Amino acid sequence: VQLQAYGGGLVQAGKSLRLSCVASGLTFSNYAMGWFRQAPGKEREFVAAITSSGGGTSYADSVKGRFTISRDNAKNTLYLKMNSLKPEDTAAYFCAADRRYIRPAEPEKNDYWGQGTQVTVSS
Repeated sequence: VQLQAYGGGLVQAGKSLRLSCVASGLTFSNYAMGWFRQAPGKEREFVAAITSSGGGTSYADSVKGRFTISRDNAKNTLYLKMNSLKPEDTAAYFCAADRRYIRPAEPEKNDYWGQGTQVTVSS
């Protein structure tokens, strides 16, 4: 199983960015997917999750109303559209997959992880 995240970069506060995560080696449409992030010196934290069908989503309070998670099961791809970015959004962003549901509070228990893509927001 491989989860390849990309789309990170350096942006100014207030701007937008879209992350993508391409999955291979699993039946993507059978897996709930999620995004987590980790800033230097901090623990990995939940950002957003989406059910296998895409019919249900959930968000951390810190990104609600600014970030949108979505997926294209035909393309085996997960997305995270980030609007109104803030300096505190600066972190490495990771995608995760789980056969049942994404565990926001226990990230280590999710089945699979991708490598991170760095997002840096300048003030």
